[in-house]
Amino acid sequence: MAEAAYIVAACRTAGGRRGGRLAGWHPVDMGAKVLDAAVERAGVPGDAVEDVIVGCVSQAGEQSLHVGRHCVLASNLPEKVPAVTIDRQCGSSQQAIQFAAQAVMSGTMDVVIAAGTESMTRVPMGSAVRSPEGSNPIPPSIQDKYGVKGFSQFKGAEMIAKKWGFKREQLDAFGLNSHEKAQQAVNEGRFEDEIVPLEIETPEGEKAMHKVDEGIRWDASAEGMAGVKLLDENGVITAATSSQITDGASACVIVSERALKQYGLTPLARIVNLTVTAGDPVVMLEEPLFATDKALERAGMKIGDIDLYEVNEAFAPVPMAWLEHTGADPEKLNVNGGAIALGHPLGATGTKLMSTLVHELHRRGGKYGLQTMCEGGGIANVTIVERL
Repeated sequence: MAEAAYIVAACRTAGGRRGGRLAGWHPVDMGAKVLDAAVERAGVPGDAVEDVIVGCVSQAGEQSLHVGRHCVLASNLPEKVPAVTIDRQCGSSQQAIQFAAQAVMSGTMDVVIAAGTESMTRVPMGSAVRSPEGSNPIPPSIQDKYGVKGFSQFKGAEMIAKKWGFKREQLDAFGLNSHEKAQQAVNEGRFEDEIVPLEIETPEGEKAMHKVDEGIRWDASAEGMAGVKLLDENGVITAATSSQITDGASACVIVSERALKQYGLTPLARIVNLTVTAGDPVVMLEEPLFATDKALERAGMKIGDIDLYEVNEAFAPVPMAWLEHTGADPEKLNVNGGAIALGHPLGATGTKLMSTLVHELHRRGGKYGLQTMCEGGGIANVTIVERL
């Protein structure tokens, strides 16, 4: 029988806009800060950590040459603590959680940190594929197989909107709601327990602490949403109904029952189910719908058993289609706003969403939470947790 895996700490930085308040932070140093904060909050000795699994999508420039190991070396963890850097696209640090949990469940490790870091300002999207002219990470064999010249997440999102019959006005309303929920979450202090403040220097040269997500549009309105230009004149998606380019880092500490007892740790949640599936790489972003079906079936649960859902808002049609497919309660979805308002720091988003999910379950007294996100290549992760 598999061991149980527990989350004993979950934290994140507040998101920074592209070129914004976190632009001066090296992604390694952001990652180190959340590692240190997670270990401190968990109350586990640093030398008890057996591995650190770091998600990062754009592994180039300052995020190249094994950013995960560099995060450990920049942190207060002993240099003997190993690390690995993984890329499952947008789900990289959610997969880090699942790999960490699998290590614990297998009985081979007792304390593992899952984390993610991404500076989309300093290492822009696409940096990792800037290679010799004429080269392409997708060879003709794949292009011919699927009848495409390349895969596009944006085109996939438009395909989903068309398939499910979503109109621009519906997407705009969803995007506005994301900002409104995020505003309420900040005003009520809901993020305070999960955010790791980072010291920054303001444009005026003054020191300040960055602890509020910078992407929230406090002046968001229906009129403002309607005025944003379509990304494709024949489509329905705009920049206002897409996830924001964001800088940030996040981390979760995952331990065994043995570690709970040995170090006197207090669990936040137990991991109930780990699922990953793959499907159509052209439509690409619809896979969370089918991954959720499989996860619930494996867990012996129904969607109504889940108290909160975090479904990444890569583009508005994704969580909207997920709601339609699953029959889930919209009032339980992304209750503190999603990536449209709070941002999507690629490789850091998985552990970011888990931080929000676990803390919000505690705040509301909910029992079960489900997290899922679409990922490049037509992949999706689903993680179900139980609040303790």
